[in-house]
Amino acid sequence: MQRESGSNRAAHRLAPALACLIAWALAACSSGGGHVQTAGGQEADPETTDFPIFYVKRYSVPKTQDDLRLLRFAQPSADLFMRTRAAPDGTEINITQRVTGTGSASAASYDIKDVSVSADGKTILFAMRGPLAAKQEQDKPPYWRLWQYVIATDTLSQVVDPSLDPDAGVADVNDVGPQFLPDGRIVFTSTRQVNARAAMIDANLDGGPYIANDEDGTEPAFVLHVMNGDGTNIHEISFNASHDRDPTVLSNGRVMWSRWDDAPGNTHAGMSLYTANPDGTDVELLYGANSHQTGPNGTANANATVEFVKTHEMQDGRILALIRPFTGTESTTAPLGEDFGGDLVIIDTKDYVENTQPTLAGAGLSGPAQTPATSNDVITIPGPSPGGRFYAGYPLWDGTNRILVSWSQCRLMDTSVTPSTLLPCTAANLANPQLVVAPPIYSVWMFDPTTNTMQPIMQPTDGIMITDLVAAQPRALPNVILDGSTSSTLASSAYDGNVGTVGVIDIRSVYDFDGVDRAPGGIAAVADPAKTSLASCQQCARFVRLETAVPLPDPGFLKLNVPRAAFGVASAMRRILAYAPVQPDGSVRIEVPAQVPFQVSVLDQNAQRILPAHTAWLQVEPGEELKCNGCHTPAAQQNPPPGQTAHSHGRSGLFDSAYPGAATTGVPFPNTNPTYMPNAGETMAETLARWSCSQSPPCLALVPSTEVLYTDIWTNTSAGLTANPPITLSYLTTNAPPGKPYYAMTTAFPTSNTCAIAGGWQAGCRITINYEDHIQPLWSKKRQDIDVTTGAVVADHTCTNCHSPRNAAGNPQVPAGQLDLSATPSMGANAPEFVSYVDLLTTHDQLQLVNGVLEPVTEPGPPDANGNPTTITLTSPPALIAGDAHDSTVFFGLLGPASTDSTHAGILSPSELRLISEWLDIGAQYYNDPFEAAQKLN
Repeated sequence: MQRESGSNRAAHRLAPALACLIAWALAACSSGGGHVQTAGGQEADPETTDFPIFYVKRYSVPKTQDDLRLLRFAQPSADLFMRTRAAPDGTEINITQRVTGTGSASAASYDIKDVSVSADGKTILFAMRGPLAAKQEQDKPPYWRLWQYVIATDTLSQVVDPSLDPDAGVADVNDVGPQFLPDGRIVFTSTRQVNARAAMIDANLDGGPYIANDEDGTEPAFVLHVMNGDGTNIHEISFNASHDRDPTVLSNGRVMWSRWDDAPGNTHAGMSLYTANPDGTDVELLYGANSHQTGPNGTANANATVEFVKTHEMQDGRILALIRPFTGTESTTAPLGEDFGGDLVIIDTKDYVENTQPTLAGAGLSGPAQTPATSNDVITIPGPSPGGRFYAGYPLWDGTNRILVSWSQCRLMDTSVTPSTLLPCTAANLANPQLVVAPPIYSVWMFDPTTNTMQPIMQPTDGIMITDLVAAQPRALPNVILDGSTSSTLASSAYDGNVGTVGVIDIRSVYDFDGVDRAPGGIAAVADPAKTSLASCQQCARFVRLETAVPLPDPGFLKLNVPRAAFGVASAMRRILAYAPVQPDGSVRIEVPAQVPFQVSVLDQNAQRILPAHTAWLQVEPGEELKCNGCHTPAAQQNPPPGQTAHSHGRSGLFDSAYPGAATTGVPFPNTNPTYMPNAGETMAETLARWSCSQSPPCLALVPSTEVLYTDIWTNTSAGLTANPPITLSYLTTNAPPGKPYYAMTTAFPTSNTCAIAGGWQAGCRITINYEDHIQPLWSKKRQDIDVTTGAVVADHTCTNCHSPRNAAGNPQVPAGQLDLSATPSMGANAPEFVSYVDLLTTHDQLQLVNGVLEPVTEPGPPDANGNPTTITLTSPPALIAGDAHDSTVFFGLLGPASTDSTHAGILSPSELRLISEWLDIGAQYYNDPFEAAQKLN
């Protein structure tokens, strides 16, 4: 960081500044903008500070900023310490020295983080990793393990006995973030992915079971697990495709944590707060999905985006959180600008889900939901922060609202002199562009909001960082929520034979957008067969599709090289779980695989997505019912007024339902089949499911399918109404028109025959679409019209006859429509993806035939800056839009079911068009199987 002589000199220069801090207001002495007074000579209150505190002491300041997702600090060296009382005169005791060594910077080779305390204040939990090498690699052993310290007996031990660890020798796993549940069990975050790996077995995935990386491919995904207090019965309770970090337990017994929402298409990816029951049921957003631009610096700077981490519940029920940028607050001008911190805020999550969006219970409130915990002028963008920065905070539960904080004052450094000089953050110094941010000196302070003062618990020291900290102060035991005790758990009689591997999702109406009825003509109209013909309603929802992430193997677990070309134009791989019809009123009630992250897409009659993609991952536990009112307008499409946050949807109690359901018990829905008699308030899907579960075999209406199938059961034909025609978009279709044998799906199925047959869906079924295996064969498939009498070939519509750089005789030709559909590996940046894939999905050069050679088409361009002539290469746009089959009108306008083009109409069957549509909607990946991609592309 700085030379030895500079360190000595800096220490001398810092001493007066510290003396000033203790004696005077922060603003007057050092910070230049802070307002919290620092108390020096006052006596500590023995009734409220006579309890030990625990903290992690790091013996050096890391040279690089930490990423909020990652496992570790760089160059760690740390110990866990206990101070016998929360006061400067408390005795400091090194708790982990018996494991780490002497406790000095030269000997310590362990890293420690995530300290927590039991509700009775008697036991400490934390994560520790070591001993570490000088250049320790993140994905190499030793790994993070959980430890506990019992204060009364001075006992330090691992929570999970290494000799009894169920994953020992099976997986290289990391365990962090431990917290006691009120029943004595422990919730923690881990890369074990215990149940997710089991789901891979159920799905018969190639290479499984294995530990999966997060969606960025950065590291193994951390998700929440629960185990007994003795380290047994480890099981997973959250199923995010990215990270679930920093769990804590609320007084109501629910678990709160920071979730990294990073699904493709999520334009507001970030760390927001979620909650769930300890058994993993009822996962929902708590706060902040659209409040990441609410740091004290506003939205003018892109670096002002903040994440909500290191949270704790306060005694009054509000949430204390650290807000800080995703990759830190490092200076953009100086390598010594990293200080790892942010601002502490207090959030009213009872009345708000976003900074300016109240719950229904808080209707009329305007916010803001979050307020700074202190009056310090804390900056959350790169550069100096006049009020210093916080690393963590821990609220006391003694009626005072005081907060134990890790805080570093604002300091600047003049590097133009040798040795470098430390300077206070006065207004003049802050205005001096030659000064850079000095290394932080995080230490332990007690903030008192009543007096607006911070009292030092221990003196800040150069080169030392005090990070994670807790007070071993007894508090009321949180409410106990027993596994399986919540109202979201259904009886097994509500399921078919998939019970134990599925849950149920119940959508009241896909036409309900945040409490507003957006059905064409209204929900009542589309639900009434006498008022709306679904077959002619282009805006009506007809199906839902369940989609899931493809877990990408962690290279540290499986030696598998998945090349970038495997993803094509996408950033992640996707699979399809199932399809199901949407009932006329927009309702859906179907089984979904348990313990698998999934998303829901709403489709039209051609199985193309018509409503905005759902970008948050949902989950259910076995036997859980997940209910929601309807859909949501994405934040990017809301355009809230200045000063307002976009509204969120992922929490109960935010919007009233726009659809009341059936008006009366025992009276059919208007103009519908009286076989399906509703109870008052039921949706059509709920009525159908209840009726179906009384039949034999039971509950078939709940079972989705890998096929896109619809039969009109609702129209009351006995009253003279005409039923809507059936829809059959099946991989198994064989009803080819006369003379068109190619009309049937003769290329490879993207799912197993067992899953494709009627009634064959199970929780492990997956549709995996790879371009080379399932889409490219459609272009080269023989499509010859046959005279049914003579057997002669009447016409040949094979796509590659025309869309190829060579004709049937093997001579060069310009591909028809400037679209080459041949299975030729491309060159350059797109290699080895097929040229057909590149031409379909990207802008590409137009070609012309010059002396028997295909060359790009060029035309004169504007002269350059020197007046010299230039040329422009003409290009052709892509025919398909990745992620959007519905708007890929260039392609489907020629080949779709409504095409009138004499050359292309009717060449592709509805089932083949369905295959192309679903592949496009999930992202148009080149491969959706990492193992096959690694085998074929390397």
